Amino acid sequence: MQDQGLEYAGFWVRTGATIIDSILIMLITFPIIISVYGWAYFDMENTGLIAGPVDFLVSWVLPAILVIAFWIYKQATPGKMAVSAKIVDATTGLPASNAQLVGRYFAYLVSMIPLFLGLIWVAFDKRKQGWHDKLAGTVVVKTINNGPEPVKFNNA
Repeated sequence: MQDQGLEYAGFWVRTGATIIDSILIMLITFPIIISVYGWAYFDMENTGLIAGPVDFLVSWVLPAILVIAFWIYKQATPGKMAVSAKIVDATTGLPASNAQLVGRYFAYLVSMIPLFLGLIWVAFDKRKQGWHDKLAGTVVVKTINNGPEPVKFNNA
């Protein structure tokens, strides 16, 4: 992987990308949710886990569609693009298949169930794979940052 100018994207890089993506998703979903349910939506005693059909569509289905669409068309979400990371097939290094990407999204649930251990696993794995990556056969790679290009002077 090093000879292709790529390296595995580590835990903190991926965490930063996730924060960016979460903020962008909230900028899209919160106005819709608030316009339908009002500020009372954020009172879990009144709404429960899912406040209604609009909540389910906007909070669960829409983010899934957006994330998977970005993965399919760009190999990355906006957060991953911001840190120069992309998702590839773990065996070939080529773009992951659509089936791998859909499976990867739903494998996040498996990664989160045991106290998010499957996501934290990225920090300890030699290929920086979370359980969702292992289940889907993917890795997240990023461009190696060698620093700025050296300044070249023309001596005449």
